[in-house]
Amino acid sequence: MTLDDSARPARLRAFTEDDLPFLDRLCIDPEVLGEFEWPGFTDPRARRMRWERDGYISADFSAVAIVRQDGTVVGIATWKPRGFPPGVAYEIGVAVAPEHRGQGFGTAAQHLLVEYLLDHTTANRIEALTNDANIGEQKALERLGFRQEGLMRGRSFLQGKYVGTLVYGLLREDRRAERRPPA
Repeated sequence: MTLDDSARPARLRAFTEDDLPFLDRLCIDPEVLGEFEWPGFTDPRARRMRWERDGYISADFSAVAIVRQDGTVVGIATWKPRGFPPGVAYEIGVAVAPEHRGQGFGTAAQHLLVEYLLDHTTANRIEALTNDANIGEQKALERLGFRQEGLMRGRSFLQGKYVGTLVYGLLREDRRAERRPPA
């Protein structure tokens, strides 16, 4: 799968073997996922085995590379089915390496991922969860038309403390209304 829009700073594509060092960084470098997502050190061999098994594309959980127009991998975009029946909703997430943050790659990747899921699945709902202190992510989601729907207090444990998680949602009908030409 390659999602591309030359007007955007990034595109999405399936991970390749050449991308394995980037996937390793997700396990061994706390800065890559950042202060809001770092779960602690994990075994990079698990990510390599997952890539060998299914290339990170499956019905249960998928991940693709966020790639600059010059081909450099700058991050990871993920989606997994939620809700009932499976496929009616998807939870999405993105992480951009620190040296590429603040350049629009994350927002572009989220936009491309939303478009992909609404165009190629039966999804009626796209949702995203974010740390309640992650203001940049909240603003990015709101720019894309997501609505804040709630706060789950104490849902995550990061850096020695329990933190809240915000729930954002976007319905298919919200996206359709946004695309409607002005009257």
